[in-house]
Amino acid sequence: MKVFLNGRLVPEAQAVVSVLDRGFLYGDGLFETVRVANARPFRWAGHCGRLRRGAEFLRLKLPLSNDELLAHALALIVENQMPEAILRVALSRGVGRRGYSPRGADSPTVVMSLHESEAVEPGKPFAWRLATASLRLPAGDPLAAFKTANKLPQVLARAEAEERGADEALLLNSSGEIAETTGGNFFWIAGGIVRTPPLAAGVLPGVTRAAIIELCGTDGIAVREERVPPEVLREADGMFATMSTRGVVEVTELDGQLLCRAPLTARLHAAWWDLVQRETRG
Repeated sequence: MKVFLNGRLVPEAQAVVSVLDRGFLYGDGLFETVRVANARPFRWAGHCGRLRRGAEFLRLKLPLSNDELLAHALALIVENQMPEAILRVALSRGVGRRGYSPRGADSPTVVMSLHESEAVEPGKPFAWRLATASLRLPAGDPLAAFKTANKLPQVLARAEAEERGADEALLLNSSGEIAETTGGNFFWIAGGIVRTPPLAAGVLPGVTRAAIIELCGTDGIAVREERVPPEVLREADGMFATMSTRGVVEVTELDGQLLCRAPLTARLHAAWWDLVQRETRG
């Protein structure tokens, strides 16, 4: 397996980053997870746009243009012969002085790696059991808009969920409102309307989240953003999470309670995969 590291494709075992890299020391960096289909990254512009906005927010230099990153990503896909995969793009501030100050860290580290993806059966989404995490996300946190390299709250929430026999955690924010899962955006269906928390609740502006909202609009399905407590989920007709790796994942259980399964979830999963195929074949 080859990995892209600072302009070169190198064997994975030789893709070494310094122990003094600020990404390792402080989580001072960003990452993106991108679905690859038909040897092309899906919604590349959306992922690169979020990465670049995050770099500007962190005052972190992104040394490659979107087109240059894409060219290297395509070369990596061809080199590894992985037309169906998950692409991870990581950016850190690089090596600098000891301490929190970023001064002197002027050579960012850029890494891209490919990982196996699970086979997709259109209209048959993966099914997950969720457990509500005890940890809370800050409502209105500006860092929630980016995939920063420091995801300790998500790590702890996922560990807690797994200890409780669940596959994933549902995260609430500091106002007690529904936010997201550790690895994706959260939706529920009620009264024929697809509902999801607004970005201001402290959730990531997910690329797949945007695609699902777009697909709903095309299909005449109403979507509403709501800041609500988790109690409203008792009346839901169905729930699902969205993420780049799996598209739409149906939630079949929450805190040990079996849930209704809405046909619309499978329909959106099939529509997502159709969109992936159409855009990556173009």
